[in-house]
Amino acid sequence: MSGARWATFDCYGTLVDWNGGIGGELERLFGAAPAPRLLARYHELEPVVQAEAYRSYRDVLTETLIRLASEQGLAVPEGEGAALADSLPHWPSFPEAPAALEKLRARGWRLAILSNTDRDLIAASQRQLGVPFDVVVVAQDIGSYKPAHRHWLAFAELAAVAPERHVHVAASLFHDIAPAGELGLTSVWINRLGESAPPGVLPTRELPDLRALPDTLDALVPA
Repeated sequence: MSGARWATFDCYGTLVDWNGGIGGELERLFGAAPAPRLLARYHELEPVVQAEAYRSYRDVLTETLIRLASEQGLAVPEGEGAALADSLPHWPSFPEAPAALEKLRARGWRLAILSNTDRDLIAASQRQLGVPFDVVVVAQDIGSYKPAHRHWLAFAELAAVAPERHVHVAASLFHDIAPAGELGLTSVWINRLGESAPPGVLPTRELPDLRALPDTLDALVPA
């Protein structure tokens, strides 16, 4: 087979610790006891906000936090409305992520990020990862949030990759694995939380983290 091999990644939850970043801020703002419950509800509210009229991801984070606090009878401390957006540049990468990405690059894979975020925020996360990406598509570029398909369509235009040479890697079934399946793409689900996929959502492979990803991708798309 010929042609570049491409691995596209979701960022938050896959490469960068999204739950740790948001959960840590919720704990700081509202205390340790309600933080797990608030984080679970945050997961439900954010896609609702994203599905409304397009707003920047910074504004999505702020609006979701305010709605979450309001419905739970809590008050966001004064001056802390943008706490999630302000904290995002400091969310750490998962420990194994940089090494896995470096190994993929060394094996000839080209790397892309397809993320529901803004340009300045993804740039900060890329600095956390410390690994270059060949293509980055964010919601701010296209005015759309996953699970809509526009990220993948924009990537396909930029990379001009044959579908059989492209694998999408992500932790979110809702935002990434399900739409990748709808598009007929090969996918690797990074199931960090030990979840069960619902009927009809079938990733090509499933891994608990990124340590075995280079070998898995090489098996899926030989050089």
